[in-house]
Amino acid sequence: MKNIVDTKLHPISTSIDYINDCKKKLESNSILKLDNFLLPNILQDIQNEANLLHTKAYYCSQKHTILLNKKSDSFEVNDPCNIELKSDKGCVPHDLIPKKSELRKLYESTEFVRFIENVLGINKIYPYKDTLSSINYNYYEKGQELGWHFDNASFAVTLMIQSSDSGGVFQYVSKGRDFDRNIVDKDLISSIFNGSYPVNKLSANPGTLILFYGRNYLHRVTPVTSKKCRILVTLNYNLEEGVELSENARLTFFGRLK
Repeated sequence: MKNIVDTKLHPISTSIDYINDCKKKLESNSILKLDNFLLPNILQDIQNEANLLHTKAYYCSQKHTILLNKKSDSFEVNDPCNIELKSDKGCVPHDLIPKKSELRKLYESTEFVRFIENVLGINKIYPYKDTLSSINYNYYEKGQELGWHFDNASFAVTLMIQSSDSGGVFQYVSKGRDFDRNIVDKDLISSIFNGSYPVNKLSANPGTLILFYGRNYLHRVTPVTSKKCRILVTLNYNLEEGVELSENARLTFFGRLK
């Protein structure tokens, strides 16, 4: 890891105090932002790789509710859980990422995986079984966005690779849903939609690692308004071994099943 991560700033495998501090910040704020996580030369290599793979991205646009469902006639007209939102982006799947990529080295590193497990307080995390879903480059071009939603996964691990010059802001609220109890705070969500509830904004420079509890906390990425696109890497893990992303999700995000 010392050849990929700035281990002087982020001693992910040598300092229990550092790990405990990360864990406390995540628990307190629902989000953990680690600036300058990658060494500068590694960030440059990944940025170059992202630019080379850009033309291979599969672009999709979808309409969804905050629960990532399709709009249904069974809900009342103004139910905030049935308001149609839009998400669109380009995505490069795992199998197109070069075998010698620094991203693969990071994702597969025992030290990095153990760090994520320790910070999340999870015994074990696993890669996806399918060949497309474990590591993804995500490209947000001008006018593209990620609509308000709750994640299906309990946590998200991302790396900021390139920021847009304007727009493309990550916004979130550290509440809104209790997945385990099947509760959604519809009044809160309505106030967010009408602009009366203040939302948090996260500014992240390239090379920043972010951990986020996206299943219970509403979040979005505002439309990119610059020619320069926003590039983000998602490092996707599961709590169970042998899990594949659903066929519908693979077709939606990658345009193919394998």
